[in-house]
Formats: sequence, C-alpha cells, structure tokens
Amino acid sequence: MSELAPLISDLALILICAGVMTLIFKKLKQPLVLGYVVAGFIASPHFVFTPSVMDRANVQTWADIGVIFLLFALGLEFSFKKIVKVGGPAIIAACTIIFCMIMLGMAVGACFGWQRMDCLFLGGMIAMSSTTIIYKAFDDLGLQKKQFTGLVLSILILEDILAVVLMVMLSTMAASNNFEGGEMIESVLKLAFFLILWFVVGIYLIPGLLKRCRRLMSEETLLIVSLALCFGMVVLAVNTGFSAAFGAFIMGSILSETVEAESIEKLVTPLKDLFGAIFFVSVGMMVDPHMLVEYAVPILVITLAVLIGQSAFGTLGVLLSGQPLKVAMQCGFSLTQIGEFAFIIASLGVSLNVTSDFLYPVVVAVSVVTTFITPYMIRLAGPASDFVDRHLPEKWSRFLSKYASGTRPVNHDSLWKRLIVKLVRVTVVYSIVSAAIVLLAFRFLVPLCREWLPGPWGSLVAAAVIILCISPFMRAIMIKKNHSVEFVTLWRENRGNRAPLVATIILRILLVISFVMFVIGGLFKMSVGLLLGVALLLVVLMILSRKLKKQSILIERTFFQNLRYRDMQAEYLGEKAPEYAGRLLSHDLHLTDIEVPGEADWVGHTLGELNFGKKYGVHVVSILRGKKRINIPGADVRLYPQDKMQVIATDKDLEAFTDAMNRASAVVDEDVVAHSETIMRQLRIDARSPFLGKTMKEAGIREKYHCFIAGVERAGDTLRAPNPHEPFAEGDVVWIVGESHDVYRLAGLSEEEEYAD
Repeated sequence: MSELAPLISDLALILICAGVMTLIFKKLKQPLVLGYVVAGFIASPHFVFTPSVMDRANVQTWADIGVIFLLFALGLEFSFKKIVKVGGPAIIAACTIIFCMIMLGMAVGACFGWQRMDCLFLGGMIAMSSTTIIYKAFDDLGLQKKQFTGLVLSILILEDILAVVLMVMLSTMAASNNFEGGEMIESVLKLAFFLILWFVVGIYLIPGLLKRCRRLMSEETLLIVSLALCFGMVVLAVNTGFSAAFGAFIMGSILSETVEAESIEKLVTPLKDLFGAIFFVSVGMMVDPHMLVEYAVPILVITLAVLIGQSAFGTLGVLLSGQPLKVAMQCGFSLTQIGEFAFIIASLGVSLNVTSDFLYPVVVAVSVVTTFITPYMIRLAGPASDFVDRHLPEKWSRFLSKYASGTRPVNHDSLWKRLIVKLVRVTVVYSIVSAAIVLLAFRFLVPLCREWLPGPWGSLVAAAVIILCISPFMRAIMIKKNHSVEFVTLWRENRGNRAPLVATIILRILLVISFVMFVIGGLFKMSVGLLLGVALLLVVLMILSRKLKKQSILIERTFFQNLRYRDMQAEYLGEKAPEYAGRLLSHDLHLTDIEVPGEADWVGHTLGELNFGKKYGVHVVSILRGKKRINIPGADVRLYPQDKMQVIATDKDLEAFTDAMNRASAVVDEDVVAHSETIMRQLRIDARSPFLGKTMKEAGIREKYHCFIAGVERAGDTLRAPNPHEPFAEGDVVWIVGESHDVYRLAGLSEEEEYAD
C-alpha cells in the first residue's frame, strides 16, 4: 500500500481547516483573512485537539508563492496612472500617515527595549491599513457613496504602492543591517532606476507581444504566458537584489496596462485565492498562545498605538491636504487597523532572519483585535467630530475652515514649470534606458566581441553597436521638447528667457557627450582631447540624422500607444468617458450616454431628419453600435435600435431631450390591441372565393393583406409548403398567418363576426 506524501496530507489538513473556518466567518460576516488565521492556528502544533502540519518548510514555500500571487494580483488592479488620478489630498495624507506611524512604531518598540530591526519592522507593519477590511466595512455599513470613502480608498491605493517600496527598503537595510544615510540614498536610487527601467521596457515590449499572439491565446495559454512573465520578473528582481514580491508587483502593474488585464485578473484570481489562503494559514500557524500571554502588554500597547495613531495622524494628514475637519476625522477613524501587508512585512522579516520570534504572533494578535474594532471606529467618527467641533476654540475653527476652503487644486502651472517637468522626465527616462543598455553591453557584448575579434576590432564593433543602440535615446534627450508649445512661447514672449532656454539645450548636450565619452573611454585608451572630439562628432551626427529622428519618434509613439491602448479601447467601446468630458463641467455642459430603445419612433430616421440640435439643444458627438463607433456622425446617419448616443448638452436640455425620447418610445394601448396580436387561421377555397384559380402573387395575400401562407391542404393530403406559382383549387384549405385584423379582412369577416363564431 502506497504512502501519502506529507505535503499532500498537510495540504488536505490546511484546506479542510480553511474551508470550515471561512464558512463560519462568512456566516458571522467577518473578514475571511481572520478565518484563515484561525484555521492556521487550528492546524498548528499549538492546538492539541486536531492533527498538526508535519512539514512546515514545504508549507512555507507555498506561502511564499501565495505572497507572489497576492502582489501580482495587486499589480493587476493597480495602474501607474492612478497615482495622478488620486490627486494631491490622497498623496499628502498617505505620506503623512506612513511616516508618522513608522516613527510611532519605532518609538513603541524602543520603549520595550526591542532590537533596532524589530522596531523598524514594527513601524512598517502598523503603518499600512487593510484595503480588504476597510472596503468590507464600508460595504456592510452602506457608506460606499459617502464623500470621505473615495478619499480613504485613494489613500489605500497609495499605501499599497508605498508598502511595496517600503518592503524593498526594509530588505536592503536588513541585508546591510545599518541605517547609514549614504546606503539609504543608494538603495532609493537603485529602486527608482530599476522601477523606471522595468516599467518603460515592459510597457514597450509586452503589450506588443501579447497583441501579436492574441489569435493564439486561449484562456489556458494566456494564463501560462502571464504566469511565465510574472515568475520571470520575480527571478530577475531577486537576482537584482530586490524581493520576489516586488518583481511580482512590477509585472502585474505592467500587465495592468494591456487589453488582456481583466482576462488575466479573472484567470489568476482562483490561484491567488488558493495560495493566498495558504499564506494566511501559515500566518496563523505562527501564533503561539503562550507567547501571546507573555506579550499581552505589548499587544495592548501596540493596539492602542494603531487605534490612536491612525486616528490622529490620519486626521492630521487629511487636514493638511485641505479637507474639512469632519471629513478628516472620518478618514482617520476608518484607517484604524492593520491587515494583509502587516503579515507580508512580518513574513519578510522572518525570511530574512532579522526579526525576533515574538514579533509575528504579536502583530497577528493586534491585527485581529483592530479588525473587529474597525466598524465601531468608523461609526464613532461622526460623534467624535461633533464633540471636537463643540469644544474646539473658535479661533482654531475659523483657521481650519479658512484653510480647507482656501485649498484648491491648481489648474494653471507656469510655462517654465511645465517645460522643466517635461525636460526632466524625458532626460531621466532616456538616461536610465541608455545606462541599462551600456551596462548590459559591457557585461555581455564587449567580452563576446573581444573574444571573437581579437585586437582593436572587437572593441570597435562593440562601440559601434552600443552607440547605435543608445543613439535614438541620446537624440531624444538633446532635441525633445525644443519645439514644444512651452519652449516656443517662452522664446518669443521675452528675450530674457532665451539664455536659460539655450542653457537647457547645452546641459542636455553635455549629458549626451558624457555618455558617449564613457562608452568610448571604457573601450579605448586615448587622450581626453581626442575623446572629446570623437564624442562631439558623434553627437553632431546624431542631431543631423533624419533616420534617428524617425526612429526616436517611432519608439516614443509605440510606448505611449501601448500605455494608453487599454484606455483608448475602453473609450472606443463607450466604457469610459473621453478626457474632454471633465472639462465640460466648468461650462455647465455634460457628456451623457443615451440608448435608443427599439420601439422608439426615432429608429430608422437620420440625424438630419430628427434635428436634435435645433429642437432640444442636444448635440450627438458619437454613436456606439455594438463594437463599432461612429464619431461626429453626419446628418445622413440613421439611428438603429440599441444604438448608444453620446450627447453633449446642459442639464435642462438633457431633461427635455430625455422626456421627448420617452414619449417617442411609449407604447400606446390601442397599438397593442390593434397590432401586437398575430394569429393563424384556416381559409377554405370554395366556388365563391375571390382567390379561386389565382396564384399567391395574383391573390396579393402578402402585398394587399400583409399576411403570408404557412401551408396548403389539398384533397385530403397532409399540410405542405405552398407553391407560389400554383393556382388555388376548390376545396383547398389555406393556413394564413398575420395580425388579427388583416387575417379577418382577408377572410371577409369582421372581428365581431369572428368572435361571434
């Protein structure tokens, strides 16, 4: 009899415990994450009433895979463009909360005399609120449409992003085991370098790859390809010195910009749920009741630190962003818990062997307590804000009111600011890509060329290849934005602007010269003067080359098309409003989708005949017909049932237009009685029948009476299909289908006679 592998029996135990506990916690309307943690405790050796997991090392490997899937799924839900959309208030609040909570956590740990790494990881754990728990609490309390909930969710998006960055920084500090400023800056620069590089290269290459393979992509192949990309990036991130979770998040965020993102997310969700459950179960297995009793005081203190700290610093951060006091307190009180990322950061500390054994179960206990308290804290926000309003000094109230009302997003930036931001963005991105090409070339290409081509020829070929590869990016650094609206306007409006503008060009040219000199100087030994001369010559050739210009434009165009393609497709299919829709609000205009009902009188008429603009002040900018979009339709375009019109109008005009459409779509009772009923009736051809001896066409049954013949019985034969060229004979029984009044008219009866029969 064969023996069952320990991994399989362990997995069976874990899933049975997790399944039972999820059902119980679902019934109790509690977060499933806590159910998994309890299931882990039940499956651990600390719970003596049930069997225990035998091979914890294998379970930990599965848990590590669970972290990868959790971060990959988070990346799929995240888009770098969301950072721009969440706005300044969320950015200010999130940064304030995270910084202050990390400091608070370190202070609490220091008060207990814990090690430096324990204090630092504790600060990271209590700084991140739980998106899942807060979203569920809002749903249970019916608060999704409240003003403050949108701001809270925006803060949580940024916290998730910053949590990934924090994990990278904690890993770096754990590896060096020190907090020197120089190494910290080096770590941040390294993180920024690889983050930008991977994102830019990924957006340039991966959407195009998926697009070319789209016809070959079934659900199975799409899942395998996306997971291959995910784990490939995980390996690359680990080999570069980052965590596996960071690599998974980066690949998820790259794939989130593709058209296949929703399909990938749907396919990955079951895997994320399975391995994520194993991860949270492994968290529960770390809980030791004896340790919880021993560290009851730290658990209580840290719980109070989370509740008070998140409430206070959350309120402070939202206040600093310019929101009213009530909104700020509602946001702060909603963030008073820790969840998934606390477990992930705790497991990171354990895997790196830099945190003490007690820290993991302590954080789990704090998470459980704060999760149960979350709904009560959210409800407490209203009474607490009213209490503060009543007891706040009048001087402070006026100051907060003035501060909140005076903070508005700035829509108009100076030309200089816009130009500098664009120049810095172009220079940094292209410099990072060029630097990566140079580093890879010196690592792999140069040794290969020198091995195959001895003497100076190998270095010469390597130099030529490197210069050709970085030339499009070098030219873009020097020339890009020199003909932009901002640059030209500043040049023309004031002579004093010309010297600084020329300086921006010179600085970028000097940067490119330094790149070229670094490449050539690394391959050949020559004097500085000769090196500078060669670099200047190559730079001039780059500027004058029209081929490089086209290539540079093509690279940038491809990147931005890939970056925006998902939004463009959503806009084309009417799933997303165009960018200009937001600008209409300031002019009391709205872009609205209106579907044309199939029964509307407008169906079949052209826009010119309907003349919506003159009658109602409504202008049709697009018509969505299935997966086809007609932009700026002409007067000869006809409306069809279920067409979706995108119209621009004021609220008043839209109301009148909607009323008119409802009237045009109304079904009158008389029409229902007169036209909706279709019946079948037998008609016998006798000697007096006007159809005797006539064919179907001669009788005009379809043309005159709007009926059709379903079949004919002749001389006792069975019902057969009618022959349009065969005349009717005496004794034929004709089966006629049509609307009731037409059938009665054809039979020579009135409706009253029919009912009398």
